[in-house]
Amino acid sequence: MNSSLILSIITFVYGLAGFLYIFAWIFKKPAAAKIASWVAIVGLMGNTAGIILRWVESYRMGIGHAPFSNLYESLVFFAWTIALIYLVVERKAGNRTIGAFTMPIAFLAMAYASLKTGISSDIQPLIPALKSNWLIAHVITCFIGYAAFATSFGIGAMYLMRQGREAEAVTWLDIAKPLTLFIFVLLFSRVLLAGNWAMAIIIALPLCVLFYIGVLLVRRMPADVKNRLLGVFPEAAILDELGYQVTLFGFLFLSIGIISGAVWANSAWGRYWGWDPKETWSLITWFIYATLLHARLMRGWRGRRIAYLSLVGFAAVLFTYFGVNLLPGLHSYGAFSQ
Repeated sequence: MNSSLILSIITFVYGLAGFLYIFAWIFKKPAAAKIASWVAIVGLMGNTAGIILRWVESYRMGIGHAPFSNLYESLVFFAWTIALIYLVVERKAGNRTIGAFTMPIAFLAMAYASLKTGISSDIQPLIPALKSNWLIAHVITCFIGYAAFATSFGIGAMYLMRQGREAEAVTWLDIAKPLTLFIFVLLFSRVLLAGNWAMAIIIALPLCVLFYIGVLLVRRMPADVKNRLLGVFPEAAILDELGYQVTLFGFLFLSIGIISGAVWANSAWGRYWGWDPKETWSLITWFIYATLLHARLMRGWRGRRIAYLSLVGFAAVLFTYFGVNLLPGLHSYGAFSQ
């Protein structure tokens, strides 16, 4: 059995874990949640085995490099880090409902790696610039940061659902929210799903409409149904603190990743920073999360504003990861080589 087959199987294992977490949350089945945790652990172990086997296979082929060199391998590692960080958070929080908002992201990463046309699972030789000992340190630290931000995104979404939304007068924010959502979904569709902007718009519009229909249905739910669905969430204060801790953890590793990348760039290209699209968007992402942490620590921000910043930050992470593939740059052959 080769690594690609193992990792394809793990895609369905993560999908099953995500389904069980959601099922346990909606129908309040603690037994299903326990099974989901064990399935997630099995998925993590299989994911680990797949990465190690792929590493061994590269040496058998005479290529011999860590399996972090192309889009397929980076997505596999991204899913691994999300599953690992989530399971640690689950143990710390003592609440499995968070898995309903986190494990599906790991599944989507694996599914995208396995099903997206144009993403090759072949083990490929490294180009000269990537033949460096900094490859492992840079990729691992960056993706630990990305995975932590994915987890804080799920926690932020839970917080916003937990707190609800009180009726208030229409403000500019009520107009900005759907517009921002549409732009984000449009970019997401263009980068991940569509081959051109026209098709991206055709995909994005129905998705946004369906999302807002879902929001309206949730708002009109009977109070007892809402309480049943949201009552199993951790308390809002716990979600707020947990999201902050995970974000701080991710920010630390993203910072290390950017620094290690700069050192690597100096050894590969003779300069520490060149405003390559990937470097620029990494810095933008860093500033968003730096703003979040500054606002919390120095300005005392809590709750909804921090949760919204967490969502914006993860959107920046996704564009840093996928969106720069649309732009020419030195990183186009790295994690995004296909």
